[in-house]
Amino acid sequence: MTDQMRIYMAEGTWVVRAAGAVIGESTRALELSGPGGAPVIYFPREDIAMAFLDRSNKQTASPVLGTASHYTIAAKSGPIADAAWSYESPVAGMEAIAGHLAFSLDKVTVERL
Repeated sequence: MTDQMRIYMAEGTWVVRAAGAVIGESTRALELSGPGGAPVIYFPREDIAMAFLDRSNKQTASPVLGTASHYTIAAKSGPIADAAWSYESPVAGMEAIAGHLAFSLDKVTVERL
């Protein structure tokens, strides 16, 4: 099933905003795409203000990607629970997304500038 997933360099500059504040900007983001779903942008941790992210207790499992750890964003207006996730040890073939974070589009804004 991982053979249906593709990881590309996302073209341009990408930004993530939480509660109106920019918490990350990257020209090194990755785009993960697969059948039946919208592409997901993964930001390198180095390009995210990690001081505003706290690891939560939530974990989810994907047979295609591995186990994801989730993060709550400490926004000025209050915490945004489980707004980001990361596959720290992805399955074989998906190693490129290790050390990267993706964000829930219903909780934050991710856009190309």
